[in-house]
Amino acid sequence: MKPAFILDVIFARPVSIRIFGLAAVALGLLGLVWGDFAAVWQPVPKELPGRTALAYAVAMAFLMAGLAMQWRRSAALGALALTALYSLGVILLHVPRVIAHPSVFVNWSGVAEQLALVAGGLLAYAYCAQLEAANLTRLSQTGRLIFGVCLIVFALAHLVYLAPTAEYVPKWLPPGQTFWAYATAAGHFAAGIAILSGILARTAARLLTAMFVVFGILVHAPTIFIDPHNHFNWAANAINFALIGAAWVIASHSAPSPSAKPVVPPIR
Repeated sequence: MKPAFILDVIFARPVSIRIFGLAAVALGLLGLVWGDFAAVWQPVPKELPGRTALAYAVAMAFLMAGLAMQWRRSAALGALALTALYSLGVILLHVPRVIAHPSVFVNWSGVAEQLALVAGGLLAYAYCAQLEAANLTRLSQTGRLIFGVCLIVFALAHLVYLAPTAEYVPKWLPPGQTFWAYATAAGHFAAGIAILSGILARTAARLLTAMFVVFGILVHAPTIFIDPHNHFNWAANAINFALIGAAWVIASHSAPSPSAKPVVPPIR
């Protein structure tokens, strides 16, 4: 079996839709188990009335939307719901922080993390809803534009916070933590430019997805074994999973339209 065929199967759109949905399921389960919002990523004020009840409601919404994306008939509704949930996170939680403290770059990277998921949701919905070609193209272009810009912000965040970024890299990984902090910044820059320009966009999106998966394996997953009772560790893993799902959707949408004559047998 040729490697290109294997990659086409792995990054097929139906597969990416399910991964994106499973990430939402993980976020929902996180909220239900902890009775709280994802630490840092969902900065809901502690003094908000009914905060715990709202956290459970939001968690249930993520869980139901993610599960809906596992079935073909309900996938479009699930994708639309997730796009709305992630968009509300941008508007209600992160934009106010940017307005209040525009010079603090971490606030901008928080917006970018949420917007990247909005982009994934838009493209997932565009595919699941089986839109007309013009609308599909418009949503796809919008989603890729948003995602590409977010990657540039991620790259800048790695450089602005170089020392903290390097600390996340395992110390045993050669040639050194700072090297990988710069390398991942360069990877985000390259992927963002490729997706925005359309030059080698599919390859860039696939490599980006692989990079996020490596982040999960080397950086985030070990923290759960080190301290399984830490809410932040679980939240970081769930957020990275969500970004993997969004990148997977972007990578699958960089492939030829499913309405075109397929080069390889479809998986559905």
